[in-house]
Amino acid sequence: MLTPDEAQTRVHDAIARATRAGADAADAMLSAGESLSVSVRLGALEDVDRAEHAELGLRVFCGTRSASISTTDFSPAALDTLAERAVAMAREAPEDEWAGLAPAGRLLQGDVPQLDLDDGALADPVTLRATALAAEDAARAVPGVTNSEGGSASASRSIWALATSHGFTGAYAASNHSISASVLAGETGAMERDYAYHSARHARHLESAEAIGRRAGERAVARLGAGRVRSGAMPVVFDPRVGNGLLGHLSSAISGSAITRKTSFLLDAMGSPIFAPDISVVDDPHRPHGLRSRPFDGEGLPVSPVALVEDGVLQTWLLDSASARQLGLEPTGHAVRGIGGAPSVGPSNLTMQNGKLPVETLIADIDYGVYVTELSGQGVNLVTGDYSRGAAGFLIEGGEITRPISEFTIAGTLQAMFRALVPANDLELRYGINVPTLRIDGMTVASG
Repeated sequence: MLTPDEAQTRVHDAIARATRAGADAADAMLSAGESLSVSVRLGALEDVDRAEHAELGLRVFCGTRSASISTTDFSPAALDTLAERAVAMAREAPEDEWAGLAPAGRLLQGDVPQLDLDDGALADPVTLRATALAAEDAARAVPGVTNSEGGSASASRSIWALATSHGFTGAYAASNHSISASVLAGETGAMERDYAYHSARHARHLESAEAIGRRAGERAVARLGAGRVRSGAMPVVFDPRVGNGLLGHLSSAISGSAITRKTSFLLDAMGSPIFAPDISVVDDPHRPHGLRSRPFDGEGLPVSPVALVEDGVLQTWLLDSASARQLGLEPTGHAVRGIGGAPSVGPSNLTMQNGKLPVETLIADIDYGVYVTELSGQGVNLVTGDYSRGAAGFLIEGGEITRPISEFTIAGTLQAMFRALVPANDLELRYGINVPTLRIDGMTVASG
């Protein structure tokens, strides 16, 4: 695999070739990496997968016209042909007055921040197999577990490099390690499935395979005998592993593309309260070892922690350079991109800060409600804010989580849900988007 220095050399060279081919401006991104994963089922090896990739994408501008192209062939002749084709394509493309590189004066200067994202490790298949087996064995050992969808363990390393024709070149390495298990409990005709997993940048930060497997088994068994919930308006409590989706909807609604196209239910919400006064949401790209940490954005701009919501009030849009120009604002360092095409917008490590109440206190006054552990369906309209999802979880009766329930729907509007949302104080930084347990009163619950 390429080193970060080698990757920087390649993207810088691609820019030089694009300029020689007649481009007025250009940027280039390179992604290279290797991955190894092992899966097992019922104690036997099921699959070993190893992959390597290296791809370079080139975006060129001829005036306000642009084109993007990519290649896996890094030979000098292939890169010359790539640059020539990209320029020819750009000259025939439609004009876009908002497109272009990021403002030169905003580019990251100096050294790339060191976020300790790479542990340099790519475990061997024997080690990964043993880890996957340990996770599945622990899940299958839970009384009530009757079958398995398998256990898995994986490791990967990648290099990202970006260069622009107006002065930025940067690269960084990142690793990722994960363990998962998925099992079934109960007998045929009344079986329930659940899972558990953990991912981390460094292998040493992973939970033990045994803990992950045991959690998967216990979750599956807890769902046995699922009943129905009565329909009506009631409190809904979101487990953190599904509640984080609400922040995903928030970030989509405040993205530059949604605002410029006027397709967001938060279109007129800037500077207004959208949550309760004590709620804050922070985006932190500099979190050491963070699953979405990054030292610069997809256009070469510096990134830094920013409060998206502070004391309940919406503070900023998420903007790349194109959407910022269209809105007459400055880019916020939230450009993300793949190898092909123009940048889009996305958050990094997104977190809703802890509330004040323990989970037990949060639900103590709920006479009848639901605790949601699984969501299904895509019934979210970010233009209107309408929200309707299939769900499964547990009934809350007399302030306690009691029996499993399934096949019901929860519905409301994101505007009302955000305003009514109350967070617990059990925040854990396990995912790219993290929230504590969340309570929302007054949602509509309908039994299937």
